[in-house]
Amino acid sequence: MTGTTGRDAAARDGAGRVRAAAQLMAAWVALLWVLEAVDLATGHALDGYGISPRQVTELRDIVPAAFLHYGFGHVAANTVPLLVFGFLAALGGIRRFLAVAALIVVVDGLGVWLVSPPYSVTAGASGLVFGLFGYLVVRGFVDRKALDIGVGLLIGAVWGSTILLGISPTQSGVSWQGHLFGLVAGVAAAFVFRRRTRGAPALTPG
Repeated sequence: MTGTTGRDAAARDGAGRVRAAAQLMAAWVALLWVLEAVDLATGHALDGYGISPRQVTELRDIVPAAFLHYGFGHVAANTVPLLVFGFLAALGGIRRFLAVAALIVVVDGLGVWLVSPPYSVTAGASGLVFGLFGYLVVRGFVDRKALDIGVGLLIGAVWGSTILLGISPTQSGVSWQGHLFGLVAGVAAAFVFRRRTRGAPALTPG
Protein backbone atom coordinates (compact mmCIF):
# COMPACT_ATOMS: atom_id res chain seq x y z
CA MET A 1 0.00 0.00 0.00
CA THR A 2 2.80 2.38 0.93
CA GLY A 3 4.61 1.70 -2.33
CA THR A 4 1.52 2.40 -4.39
CA THR A 5 0.89 5.64 -2.53
CA GLY A 6 4.48 6.71 -3.14
CA ARG A 7 4.22 5.96 -6.85
CA ASP A 8 0.95 7.87 -7.06
CA ALA A 9 2.50 10.89 -5.35
CA ALA A 10 5.49 10.76 -7.69
CA ALA A 11 3.18 10.55 -10.69
CA ARG A 12 1.15 13.54 -9.49
CA ASP A 13 4.35 15.50 -8.88
CA GLY A 14 5.60 14.66 -12.37
CA ALA A 15 2.31 15.62 -13.97
CA GLY A 16 2.32 18.87 -12.02
CA ARG A 17 5.82 19.71 -13.26
CA VAL A 18 4.84 19.02 -16.86
CA ARG A 19 1.70 21.16 -16.56
CA ALA A 20 3.53 24.04 -14.86
CA ALA A 21 6.36 24.00 -17.43
CA ALA A 22 3.91 23.90 -20.35
CA GLN A 23 1.77 26.72 -18.96
CA LEU A 24 4.79 28.91 -18.22
CA MET A 25 6.26 28.59 -21.70
CA ALA A 26 2.90 28.98 -23.44
CA ALA A 27 2.36 32.22 -21.51
CA TRP A 28 5.93 33.37 -22.19
CA VAL A 29 5.65 32.88 -25.94
CA ALA A 30 2.15 34.36 -26.01
CA LEU A 31 3.56 37.49 -24.36
CA LEU A 32 6.16 37.82 -27.12
CA TRP A 33 3.44 37.70 -29.78
CA VAL A 34 1.24 40.17 -27.91
CA LEU A 35 4.13 42.61 -27.55
CA GLU A 36 4.89 42.39 -31.26
CA ALA A 37 1.22 43.05 -32.04
CA VAL A 38 1.32 46.09 -29.75
CA ASP A 39 4.52 47.24 -31.45
CA LEU A 40 2.87 46.98 -34.86
CA ALA A 41 -0.30 48.75 -33.68
CA THR A 42 1.73 51.65 -32.22
CA GLY A 43 3.89 52.21 -35.29
CA HIS A 44 6.83 50.25 -33.84
CA ALA A 45 7.00 52.36 -30.70
CA LEU A 46 8.52 49.46 -28.76
CA ASP A 47 11.52 49.10 -31.07
CA GLY A 48 13.21 51.89 -29.13
CA TYR A 49 13.63 49.49 -26.20
CA GLY A 50 16.25 47.50 -28.09
CA ILE A 51 19.87 47.70 -26.91
CA SER A 52 22.11 50.38 -28.38
CA PRO A 53 25.73 49.61 -27.48
CA ARG A 54 27.85 51.48 -24.95
CA GLN A 55 25.25 54.07 -24.00
CA VAL A 56 24.74 54.11 -20.24
CA THR A 57 21.05 54.92 -20.53
CA GLU A 58 20.57 51.80 -22.67
CA LEU A 59 21.43 49.50 -19.76
CA ARG A 60 17.81 49.78 -18.65
CA ASP A 61 16.75 48.11 -21.92
CA ILE A 62 18.72 44.90 -21.35
CA VAL A 63 15.74 43.00 -19.96
CA PRO A 64 12.94 44.48 -22.15
CA ALA A 65 14.99 43.81 -25.31
CA ALA A 66 14.77 40.05 -24.66
CA PHE A 67 10.98 40.21 -25.09
CA LEU A 68 10.82 42.39 -28.22
CA HIS A 69 11.23 41.54 -31.89
CA TYR A 70 11.46 43.16 -35.30
CA GLY A 71 8.44 41.71 -37.03
CA PHE A 72 6.31 38.60 -36.70
CA GLY A 73 8.79 36.59 -38.75
CA HIS A 74 11.38 37.31 -36.09
CA VAL A 75 9.02 36.14 -33.33
CA ALA A 76 8.10 33.03 -35.31
CA ALA A 77 11.76 32.07 -35.74
CA ASN A 78 12.24 32.05 -31.98
CA THR A 79 8.90 30.51 -31.00
CA VAL A 80 9.50 26.79 -31.55
CA PRO A 81 13.00 26.54 -30.05
CA LEU A 82 11.99 28.72 -27.11
CA LEU A 83 8.95 26.53 -26.42
CA VAL A 84 10.99 23.33 -26.64
CA PHE A 85 14.09 24.46 -24.76
CA GLY A 86 12.11 26.41 -22.18
CA PHE A 87 9.75 23.51 -21.50
CA LEU A 88 12.59 21.03 -21.06
CA ALA A 89 14.51 23.40 -18.79
CA ALA A 90 11.44 24.27 -16.72
CA LEU A 91 10.76 20.59 -16.01
CA GLY A 92 13.67 20.85 -13.58
CA GLY A 93 11.72 23.36 -11.48
CA ILE A 94 10.12 26.70 -12.20
CA ARG A 95 12.19 28.71 -9.76
CA ARG A 96 15.41 27.22 -11.06
CA PHE A 97 14.33 27.91 -14.62
CA LEU A 98 13.47 31.54 -13.87
CA ALA A 99 16.86 32.02 -12.21
CA VAL A 100 18.60 30.47 -15.22
CA ALA A 101 16.61 32.61 -17.66
CA ALA A 102 17.33 35.78 -15.67
CA LEU A 103 21.07 35.08 -15.67
CA ILE A 104 21.06 34.41 -19.41
CA VAL A 105 19.06 37.54 -20.25
CA VAL A 106 21.26 39.83 -18.12
CA VAL A 107 24.62 38.40 -19.20
CA ASP A 108 23.56 38.27 -22.84
CA GLY A 109 22.24 41.83 -22.74
CA LEU A 110 25.44 43.13 -21.14
CA GLY A 111 27.51 41.34 -23.77
CA VAL A 112 25.46 42.87 -26.58
CA TRP A 113 25.75 46.28 -24.95
CA LEU A 114 29.53 45.95 -24.72
CA VAL A 115 30.54 44.54 -28.11
CA SER A 116 27.78 45.15 -30.67
CA PRO A 117 28.74 47.41 -33.58
CA PRO A 118 28.05 51.15 -33.29
CA TYR A 119 24.62 52.45 -34.32
CA SER A 120 23.07 48.98 -34.05
CA VAL A 121 19.92 48.25 -32.06
CA THR A 122 19.48 44.67 -30.85
CA ALA A 123 16.35 42.95 -29.58
CA GLY A 124 14.89 39.47 -29.58
CA ALA A 125 14.60 36.26 -27.58
CA SER A 126 17.29 34.44 -29.56
CA GLY A 127 19.91 35.16 -26.89
CA LEU A 128 17.70 33.32 -24.40
CA VAL A 129 17.14 30.52 -26.94
CA PHE A 130 20.89 30.03 -27.41
CA GLY A 131 21.39 30.26 -23.66
CA LEU A 132 18.80 27.58 -22.90
CA PHE A 133 20.41 25.38 -25.56
CA GLY A 134 23.78 25.66 -23.84
CA TYR A 135 22.19 25.08 -20.45
CA LEU A 136 20.38 21.92 -21.56
CA VAL A 137 23.43 20.44 -23.30
CA VAL A 138 25.65 20.92 -20.24
CA ARG A 139 23.17 20.50 -17.35
CA GLY A 140 23.11 16.72 -17.31
CA PHE A 141 26.90 16.42 -17.14
CA VAL A 142 27.09 19.00 -14.36
CA ASP A 143 24.27 17.43 -12.31
CA ARG A 144 25.42 13.89 -13.21
CA LYS A 145 21.92 12.83 -14.26
CA ALA A 146 21.71 10.25 -17.04
CA LEU A 147 18.29 11.38 -18.28
CA ASP A 148 19.39 15.01 -18.60
CA ILE A 149 22.58 13.92 -20.36
CA GLY A 150 20.44 12.07 -22.89
CA VAL A 151 18.20 15.11 -23.37
CA GLY A 152 21.24 17.33 -23.87
CA LEU A 153 22.76 15.00 -26.44
CA LEU A 154 19.47 14.83 -28.33
CA ILE A 155 19.10 18.62 -28.30
CA GLY A 156 22.68 18.97 -29.50
CA ALA A 157 22.15 16.50 -32.33
CA VAL A 158 18.96 18.19 -33.56
CA TRP A 159 19.87 21.87 -33.17
CA GLY A 160 23.67 21.85 -32.91
CA SER A 161 24.41 22.85 -36.51
CA THR A 162 21.87 25.70 -36.36
CA ILE A 163 23.45 26.98 -33.14
CA LEU A 164 26.96 26.87 -34.63
CA LEU A 165 25.75 28.78 -37.67
CA GLY A 166 24.06 31.35 -35.45
CA ILE A 167 27.27 32.27 -33.62
CA SER A 168 29.24 32.70 -36.84
CA PRO A 169 30.40 36.32 -37.42
CA THR A 170 29.74 35.82 -41.14
CA GLN A 171 25.98 35.87 -40.51
CA SER A 172 24.46 39.15 -41.71
CA GLY A 173 21.34 40.72 -40.33
CA VAL A 174 21.51 38.86 -37.01
CA SER A 175 23.27 39.58 -33.75
CA TRP A 176 25.84 36.81 -33.60
CA GLN A 177 27.16 38.61 -30.51
CA GLY A 178 23.83 38.11 -28.77
CA HIS A 179 23.78 34.46 -29.79
CA LEU A 180 27.33 33.86 -28.56
CA PHE A 181 26.89 35.61 -25.21
CA GLY A 182 23.59 33.82 -24.69
CA LEU A 183 25.24 30.46 -25.32
CA VAL A 184 28.09 31.22 -22.92
CA ALA A 185 25.65 32.45 -20.27
CA GLY A 186 23.59 29.26 -20.57
CA VAL A 187 26.63 27.06 -20.06
CA ALA A 188 27.63 29.17 -17.05
CA ALA A 189 24.09 28.89 -15.64
CA ALA A 190 24.37 25.10 -15.61
CA PHE A 191 27.29 25.43 -13.19
CA VAL A 192 25.90 28.33 -11.15
CA PHE A 193 22.58 26.58 -10.56
CA ARG A 194 23.84 22.98 -10.44
CA ARG A 195 22.11 20.61 -8.06
CA ARG A 196 24.19 19.41 -5.13
CA THR A 197 24.51 15.64 -5.11
CA ARG A 198 22.67 14.19 -2.13
CA GLY A 199 25.11 13.17 0.54
CA ALA A 200 27.98 15.20 -0.88
CA PRO A 201 29.89 17.11 1.81
CA ALA A 202 29.48 20.86 1.88
CA LEU A 203 32.65 22.86 1.36
CA THR A 204 33.36 25.33 4.14
CA PRO A 205 36.22 27.80 4.48
CA GLY A 206 39.03 26.79 6.84
